[in-house]
Amino acid sequence: MRLKNSSIKSTFLFWLLALSCSSSISQKRILPGAYLQDQYIPLLIKKKVGVVAHQASLIPKRNTSQHLVDFLLENNIDIHSIFAPEHGFRGKADAGENVKDQVDPKTGIQIISLHGINKKPKAEQLNGIEIIIFDLQDVGVRFFTYLSTLHYVMEACAENNIPVIILDRPNPNLHYVDGPVMEEAYTSFLGMHPVPIVYGMTIGEYAQMINGERWLKEGLRCKLSIVPVENYNRKSKYELSVRPSPNLPNPQAISLYPSLCLLEPTVISVGRGTDFQFQIYGHPKLPKSNFTFTPLPNFGAKNPKLKDHLCYGKNLTKVLRPNQLELKWLMDAYKNLPKSNTFFLKGFNKIAGNSSLKEQLISGVSEIEIRKSWKTKLELFKEIREKYLIYN
Repeated sequence: MRLKNSSIKSTFLFWLLALSCSSSISQKRILPGAYLQDQYIPLLIKKKVGVVAHQASLIPKRNTSQHLVDFLLENNIDIHSIFAPEHGFRGKADAGENVKDQVDPKTGIQIISLHGINKKPKAEQLNGIEIIIFDLQDVGVRFFTYLSTLHYVMEACAENNIPVIILDRPNPNLHYVDGPVMEEAYTSFLGMHPVPIVYGMTIGEYAQMINGERWLKEGLRCKLSIVPVENYNRKSKYELSVRPSPNLPNPQAISLYPSLCLLEPTVISVGRGTDFQFQIYGHPKLPKSNFTFTPLPNFGAKNPKLKDHLCYGKNLTKVLRPNQLELKWLMDAYKNLPKSNTFFLKGFNKIAGNSSLKEQLISGVSEIEIRKSWKTKLELFKEIREKYLIYN
């Protein structure tokens, strides 16, 4: 089987339809915090507002959707500036790409990048702002950098005595907690806190944990308010209406991302440069099979790994949604790539959160034993996490 790039149009239509198809075990429609305008608009009136937002910061409007920034302007809210995370305000930058400050051509508002020269708002950039509203769609994975943006925004606001309102959104990977807990020696913008790869919290719950555990510099606490998701619980299933980042095009990619991202800092391709990002993996020197793909430059991957090379590997587009961090694909790729080839690239330990996972793979430790090595710290994290949960 050979996967060919499908049209961008079909992907767009899928996501547009997903907004109306999102469902939960509850019969009532799930309403993200941004939808509950009566709970935050009164707090913004006659104030100079900073907004942390991206392409998924949407609310419904008639039969379509509207960006939060446009909605706030329609309601005469004085937006001082917009702060943009990785991938930029419009969500078009590649993973890890530095994004420059700019002016939004639609609104004329200054956009300050938090994934460029500086990742933390500077005091002069916050000057004049009286309140920050934070609305980013997270996917519940430690190395998804919106958590680090959250940390730095909270820290800068704590230092400058500016309150923060989090408009909470569902976490599509809320249903499990798994993976090695980050060790301090490997902290970076890919993971700043002692949490597992999949932590099972919404971004609002996580913000409460940052405050409560005193993870901000010098133990500072941010003046924090949460607008919770309505009609939501830990059994709810929620499919996102817009890509949270360029290489997470659909629910399957989002559900496999925590596991397949362990292959990112290796020589293996996880489908960047195809229309099946984080749903396939392969390499030219993996055993030949009926499944092949060739990475080519596309949206979100200007220069993909293994560009123009025919890759053999695995098609995971039809596998069931995982209920744990899956190691089998990482272990399969490591086992089957000829050992004459380099496998691990720089940064693997930062993604894993420790050095032991790499050592365990090299030593041939079984998956059962690897999981046992996580257990003590994972159980301790779950106890800490309980204090900050908003949803049952």
